[in-house]
Amino acid sequence: MVKKIVCRCHDVTESDIEAAIDAGYDDLETLKRITGVTTGHCQGKTCLPLTMAILARKTGKNVNVTTKIRPPIDPITLGSIARPPGKRSSKR
Repeated sequence: MVKKIVCRCHDVTESDIEAAIDAGYDDLETLKRITGVTTGHCQGKTCLPLTMAILARKTGKNVNVTTKIRPPIDPITLGSIARPPGKRSSKR
């Protein structure tokens, strides 16, 4: 049997993802938690499109329905992170 690797960072195979979907983990967020897919060094640059295609094929759902994009809760500027402690910005 040929091993089809989807996520090289965590060595997750297509059969690993399919088994997780069959076990009821049928959305991207739970697949991330169960398999580690899209959480490696590449942050899903390679495996996200492959995982979403497998998910859509196995569940029959539109890829946009199986994925939740979460924006940051409170966006901040890079300057507020890089600013030395104790200094406040005059801009607001």
